[in-house]
Amino acid sequence: MLTPDHTYAHLVFANSRRDGSCNHTQTWACAPSTLKAVDGKLPVTREQWISPPNALELSWTSNRGGAWTAEILVEQWRGRKTSLQGDHLCFWLYAAEPIEGRALPMMHVFKEGWGRSVRLHHVIDGLPARQWVQLCIPFSAFDTSTEAFDFGDLRGIMFNQSIDDGVPHTLYIDEIKVCTLSADVPVSAPSGLSARGFERHVDLTWDAVNDPNVQYVLVEQSSDGEQFTAVGIQHPHYSRYAAHVDVSQTVYFRVRAVNQAYVASAPSAVVSAETRPFTDDELLTMVQEAHFRYYWEGAHADAGLALECIPGDPHEIALGASGFGIFTWLVGAERGFITRAQLIERMRKALTFLEGADRYHGVWSHFLDGRTGKTIPEFGKYDNGGDLVETAFIVQALLTARQYFDRDTEEERSLRARITRLWEEVEWDWYRNPADPAFLYWHWSPDHEWHINHRLIGWNETHITYLLALASPTHPIPPEVYYSGWASQAEIAREYREGWGQTTAGNQYTNGQTYYDIQLEVGVGPGGPLFFTHYSYLGCDPRGLHDGYCDYFENNRNITLINYRYCVANPGGYAGYSESCWGLTASDDYAGYSPREANPKNDNGTITPTGALACFPYTPDESLRALKHFYREFGASLWDIYGFRDAINPGRDWVSGIYMGLNQGPVTAMIENQRSGLLWGLFTSNPEITDLRKKLRFMKKD
Repeated sequence: MLTPDHTYAHLVFANSRRDGSCNHTQTWACAPSTLKAVDGKLPVTREQWISPPNALELSWTSNRGGAWTAEILVEQWRGRKTSLQGDHLCFWLYAAEPIEGRALPMMHVFKEGWGRSVRLHHVIDGLPARQWVQLCIPFSAFDTSTEAFDFGDLRGIMFNQSIDDGVPHTLYIDEIKVCTLSADVPVSAPSGLSARGFERHVDLTWDAVNDPNVQYVLVEQSSDGEQFTAVGIQHPHYSRYAAHVDVSQTVYFRVRAVNQAYVASAPSAVVSAETRPFTDDELLTMVQEAHFRYYWEGAHADAGLALECIPGDPHEIALGASGFGIFTWLVGAERGFITRAQLIERMRKALTFLEGADRYHGVWSHFLDGRTGKTIPEFGKYDNGGDLVETAFIVQALLTARQYFDRDTEEERSLRARITRLWEEVEWDWYRNPADPAFLYWHWSPDHEWHINHRLIGWNETHITYLLALASPTHPIPPEVYYSGWASQAEIAREYREGWGQTTAGNQYTNGQTYYDIQLEVGVGPGGPLFFTHYSYLGCDPRGLHDGYCDYFENNRNITLINYRYCVANPGGYAGYSESCWGLTASDDYAGYSPREANPKNDNGTITPTGALACFPYTPDESLRALKHFYREFGASLWDIYGFRDAINPGRDWVSGIYMGLNQGPVTAMIENQRSGLLWGLFTSNPEITDLRKKLRFMKKD
């Protein structure tokens, strides 16, 4: 089976997700020279390409006294750690008109702070008009006057002005890769092609590609089954493609394999599908199933659990995201995406991994190696122990699954018993620092103990941690810790809330302020990112959950409505915000991973689909409008094989390159809770949770 490294260990640029410009490019020009740019980025063309549907456009005029530079950056995403592999830098060029060698741009490769250069006319005498030419430049051709340059750490390539000939030139650039030159080995088209039509896209699937000579799968589309046009490519470690088409059409598809020498195979058999308008229920099921696939098809092959992000580190299991994935498995079995037998088999694999993985007084780490179960200290050497919050997320899911497996069969009795054992082994009470027992602590390390020193103080996403710690039949915390820790009024808790919220509103847990005509009972400022209303309540039903401060369903609903009304008001004037385009939460964005909320200081124009869509139980009408908008208006770039990509920023023409395990699952889970209450009902039916909810009603805050 091919791995993601088959592609990502070589890739610099293949296609832009947006048609206007390529976000991982940068441009600069000084008059009188000119360089065509779109908001400081290189434009994208659909007119010419090697791998469809687009390529980069480099259009310039070099004049005396001027200068210009265009950088194409190696796209970085959360978890991309792969070192580029090969001994050549290869890319394709297409000139609109002939360009003599000396008029070609200078070229540089660079990493942190420094780089190497080569004059392209030393590589090629010139470019003919209207013909694609591949340049494969050995690393040795680049300037070697200083210390060795590690191309594995390449951060980008740069084109800039060479001679000042005063002539307008245009180059199209595509398929930039670090690679080792390969022979022209024939390959065969993928077998088993099938097509399934939805409203505005067709899902194509085929049998897994295992031939390492396949560089990518080429997708071709036709309206009549006779004349086909290439519309896109798929990396060969995926066996699925989302083709975007207009509604109410019959469309035909076939695929080819393309080898390392860019020679395509003969086409596969032709398949067809019809698109048609979908009902609201059909759209909901479509979204739930696509997001479920992240955790089913995209799971780690050995562990059966969820990766932190895709693409990303192919062996980094994220514990909380894996819990969210278990919720989607239950929905998948109930909705018919998988069979109960398939669910049982996957749950066995997941439990076997969890039973053998590193634990610290019953608590797993945030990140685990899917091959070994060993801790990955992602956040530094002190992060080499237990993570109580991530453990709470997966225990919430395991308890929900325990109730789902309610049949009196040997296999389901075994699953229930194994889940119970894992649950009862979690030492919640251990995670009270003896020097500060009023709080639960997020981390404990066998080497560094409480060094990270992160108390769990509400209001935020960690509510479920205190609830499960109270409910534990074997290692419970005293009821008063809920109020001295989670809802603490102590000075250290007030300062904690003020530190991240930069406000006194909500610094004593309760808030009472009004935002967009909505009074907020609990929460810091306007309530924080929307994931605060998601993670603890995928299984735990907030309806009627009351601790003396608020009803958590109503409080979550108010936080969601504040977020919605903020986006409608749009005080920052960001492109795209509307009654149909909203949802500020934590996600990937153009500046990195960031939590966004209904506050100008924490808003940069990035909309995250899970923000609105995982709030379906709180705002069903507003969330449904957002779902339709994301799919129908942004679908061509935002919707893909695992549903909606992580985020979009319309004003910057940016779409995330990844799906995140923390963000895909809550969409499937919370849509289901709105539709049927399945997960809420299952989790609440646990006897320990029934007792907890009774206990909360009688607990008295000090």
